[in-house]
Amino acid sequence: MKQGDIGRLLLLAAIWGASFLFMRIATPVFGSLNTAFLRVLFGFIGLVALLLIWRMKFCFNGKALPAMLLGVLNSAVPFTMYCLAAKSLPAGYSAILNATTPMMGVLIGGLLFSEAFTLRKLVGVVLGLVGIVLLTTAGSLVLTHDVLLGIAACLVATACYALAGFLTKKWIGDRGGLDARLVALGSQMGATIFMLPIFITSVATQPAVDWQHPGVWLCVLALGLICTAWAFILFFRLIADIGPLRTLTVTFLIPIFGVLWGYLFLGETLSRGFISGGLVIIVAVWLVTGGGKPRVSVVGGVNKP
Repeated sequence: MKQGDIGRLLLLAAIWGASFLFMRIATPVFGSLNTAFLRVLFGFIGLVALLLIWRMKFCFNGKALPAMLLGVLNSAVPFTMYCLAAKSLPAGYSAILNATTPMMGVLIGGLLFSEAFTLRKLVGVVLGLVGIVLLTTAGSLVLTHDVLLGIAACLVATACYALAGFLTKKWIGDRGGLDARLVALGSQMGATIFMLPIFITSVATQPAVDWQHPGVWLCVLALGLICTAWAFILFFRLIADIGPLRTLTVTFLIPIFGVLWGYLFLGETLSRGFISGGLVIIVAVWLVTGGGKPRVSVVGGVNKP
């Protein structure tokens, strides 16, 4: 890879790693559902603006509905889960658990899509489970009810990402394909429409939210415009320039940046159990993604926080 490609790969990992920091700051103030909705809304607005600047035609070739449905699975549900987790989990923990997406892909692919289980992948899955146990039992967190729910929410999110990867191939790729930027736009539109009534209900029935926090609004805008809209475009550009296999290495880099930002800006501590569990999970991801040439779909092939 050229130095410019390496720089963009590091930038993408830094952006997606920062999403956990922004959610950790915004969620306690605006609430999980409100933060998740605002993220997909601003992500949608940002993508519309970018495609208008590029003068791209909004022609979905009959695949608008599948793209929108993918958005529910690939954005609305995972973003909500991570916002729920942000109430109880440090940003570094969520970033590490996000790396379990390839392992979820192995399990879901084998159980639902007739994907072959190889010894290497099975070892990776088992090792990933060991890493999760180490991370959650030997780390600095006390395993309260809320912490366990946060961990479960992260794992639900990664399962959604993995399932979306297979459905993207089935609904989009196997039907002639579609420009990845349009898939990204359609997915954010679908996520926004899906979450709009949830947002309205939340605002109407939950305790009043104090919206007058400029710093929190900056975090929410960063989540939507940078961590979603811009990151999608950067991700797809990398796939085009260096290929999906090399772009997959972002999976290993996201936890590093997620932990780093949490440590620098939120004062999160790094225990031995956290470090050992995180390293075991990263090795497991390497085992799962390193064998052969993985199929990467236009949206769901890499875990996007």
